[in-house]
Amino acid sequence: MRAGGFPEEQVRARARNGAAEAFPPVESYGHEVYGQSTAPGDGLDAARLVPPVFVPRRLEKLIDLGREPLQSDVDLATTVGGFRSALPVFLSAFGSTRIGSSEVSVAASRQAGALGVPMVIGENVVPVTGYSRDRATTTGLLARVRAYLDEAAPDTGGVVVQQSTEDADAEVWNLVYSDPSAQPLLESGRLGFELKVGQGAKPGLGGMTVLDRAAAARVDAQYAIDALWDGPGVLRSGSPGTFTDEILRHQIRLMRNNFPRARVWVKLHPGRDVARAAAVAWEAGADAVTVDGAEGGTGWAPTAFLDHVGLPLAECLRRIGPPTGCLLATGRMWEGVRAVKSLALGATAVGLGRAALIAVDTDPEHGLRRLVECLAFEARLLISALGKYAPGDLSAEDVWQPGHPEPADLALSPLT
Repeated sequence: MRAGGFPEEQVRARARNGAAEAFPPVESYGHEVYGQSTAPGDGLDAARLVPPVFVPRRLEKLIDLGREPLQSDVDLATTVGGFRSALPVFLSAFGSTRIGSSEVSVAASRQAGALGVPMVIGENVVPVTGYSRDRATTTGLLARVRAYLDEAAPDTGGVVVQQSTEDADAEVWNLVYSDPSAQPLLESGRLGFELKVGQGAKPGLGGMTVLDRAAAARVDAQYAIDALWDGPGVLRSGSPGTFTDEILRHQIRLMRNNFPRARVWVKLHPGRDVARAAAVAWEAGADAVTVDGAEGGTGWAPTAFLDHVGLPLAECLRRIGPPTGCLLATGRMWEGVRAVKSLALGATAVGLGRAALIAVDTDPEHGLRRLVECLAFEARLLISALGKYAPGDLSAEDVWQPGHPEPADLALSPLT
């Protein structure tokens, strides 16, 4: 049967396998990371950085240094969600997938500590893998905390523990806040908790993982269980949680009251009302709001969501506009130019997710450090070319976005 440009093979696969075809091949679960390779009309890729001719900040730097400034004079140190950070970068959340909760994530934690950047430990790790205080345990939440602290300087970086609906049932934040392993973070002001409202890989859905049938039978009262595949694996889906303006405000107030020594972060999916949600979070006292663009997310998700659901990161940043608090951006970050564009469009820092996992998988000892080293070198070159010398100096004037009006102060006018 001729089908022209019609996706005949995909239709045939669905005819053979049914609802299992809504996901990537189940054989890849635990061995690959997911998320969009790009988003339709990705504004960050289309945008261009535009150095000016006149560079008054370079003149200020010249006077301060007593010489012509170089890219090496760009200071990338900043504050990320209440934590001092050596770079405008943080390690994004890895959840409970086999990759995210394996030795790879522990190696990533160790390197993030050495880099002096904050790290987020993703959702659902404790409900799936348990909470072990045994120091002989080489994976899991506390193993990642210890690995980070082993390499971290005492006054830089921080660890943020994410909690979703199912994590709340496991009281993950209570466990961590009272655990002796976390005390060095509390005492140095480097512990934070992140409320997960959503993620870029599957906006509007909760956590998803593949379990064997015996494990699924033990949790079928808590989760939706769907036997989509012929083999031993079944789909386990958690609730995405229910949020309104008032519920989000109340959650943030509870976090601040119950855990007064921890920073409060909120992670949003790329929804159409992302600007309103970010404003509500900042007004309620969040130290940081993370926006995960449609390109973001490393976890298991239906292909329809990966390819067709959620706003691209550039549109999220455009809708939020100049932020009133610390804004963190994630979504296909791996090199300096995408990071600098995001910083110019309002982000304080960018998160490395899939790129970090790939880097550590390539070299468990040095891969993430080398990846970030390259990103930082590119960022210094780009920021210096823009005539600026700190991430906080960047602004929307540094970016040309096709289809968007030119900033009013850059519009052409007669010289007088």
